[in-house]
Amino acid sequence: MTPMNFLDLFMPRRLSRTVATFALGFAVSESQIESIGSKLEEIRDRGVLNCGVDDGQHGFAEQDEETGEWTGFEADLCRAYAAAFLGDAERVNFVPLTTVQRFDALVDGEVDMLIRNTSWTFSRDAEARVSFAGTYYYDGQGFLAPADLGVSSARELDGARICVQPETTTALNLIDYARTFELDFVTVEVPTLGRALESYQGGACDAFTSDISTLAGFRATLETPAEHVILPDVISKEPLGPVVMSRDQKFPDAVRWVLHAIIAAEEYGVTAANAAELAETSDNPNIRRLLGAEGPLGEGLGLDAQFALRAIETTGHYGELFDRHLGRNSDLELRRGLNAQWSQGGLLYAPPFR
Repeated sequence: MTPMNFLDLFMPRRLSRTVATFALGFAVSESQIESIGSKLEEIRDRGVLNCGVDDGQHGFAEQDEETGEWTGFEADLCRAYAAAFLGDAERVNFVPLTTVQRFDALVDGEVDMLIRNTSWTFSRDAEARVSFAGTYYYDGQGFLAPADLGVSSARELDGARICVQPETTTALNLIDYARTFELDFVTVEVPTLGRALESYQGGACDAFTSDISTLAGFRATLETPAEHVILPDVISKEPLGPVVMSRDQKFPDAVRWVLHAIIAAEEYGVTAANAAELAETSDNPNIRRLLGAEGPLGEGLGLDAQFALRAIETTGHYGELFDRHLGRNSDLELRRGLNAQWSQGGLLYAPPFR
C-alpha cells in the first residue's frame, strides 16, 4: 500500500497533496482512506470541528467574557476530539446552545456533535437521526434550595416553585417525581442557566432542579454558596454522552473510541505529561496499542495510529480531566463516585484496545 499524508483528509480536495504534506507530517494508508465515513471527510475538508456546548455551565463549558476562551470538562473534550480528528486541539469551533436548540442544531448540521450535558435515554436513542456514542459522565438529578428554607428533603417541597429547564429529561423527571410522591410543584421554566440564576436569586422560585453536577457549578457561582444546599435526594439516572447524527455509523464509532482512549489512559497510567514518552519506551502491549506504537488499530474507523496519543496529550487521562474541572483541583470539589474507574468502584470501563 502506498502511504498518504494524513492532512490530505483534513483539507479541501482542490488543495495539492504537496500543501497537505507540508502542513502535517503523519500518514495513513489507502485502505484507511477508503474506510473513512463521510462525516469525518466533511470535518476534515472544513478543517474545523463544530462542537455544540452549553451556553454557560460552570465546570463544564463556559466562555470568558474578556478573552472569549472556553473552559470546562466538556470544552476540553471538544478539544480532545479536534486533536484526534484534525491533529490540532485548537481546530474547534464552540457553538453555545440552549436545551431547546441543541438537537435541532445537530440535525440541521450546525454542529458535528453535542458535548452538552445531554442524557442518554431510550426515546432519544430510538430517534433514527441521532446516536449516543458512550457516556462521559454519570450524573443524577437533584435539588438546590436556600439553607434558610429549612427543608432536608425534596419531599418537603410540596407546593414550592421549582425552576427547571424546559424540553429536558429534568422537566420530565420532575413530573414523575411529583406524581410518585403526590407532590404539587409550581414549575418556573428557565431556558438557560443564566435565567435560572436570575430567577433563583431574585426569589421567583424556591428551589432549582437539575443534574447534581450542574447544581454544584450553579451553587459555586452564587454570591454566598454556603447559604444554599444540594438536597440529598437523587431522583434519576443521567448518563451524559456525546451525541452525533446516525447517518454514518463510522463516525459514532470513532467518537466512542476517542472517549474510550481517555478512559483507558487513566487505567494504564498514561498522562498528558508522559504519553509521548510511553509511546516510545513502554513495553506494555496495552499501552503500545493505545498510543499507536503497535498495530494500526484506527484504520477501520478512519483514524490514524496516533489519534489517542493526541487526545490524551490534549486533556490528560479521564482523572486529570475530572480533577481539573470538577474534582479536587476545582471549586466544585465533586467526588468521583460513579465516575471512578471500574477497578475503584465506579462505572468507567473501556473495552480492550486490541
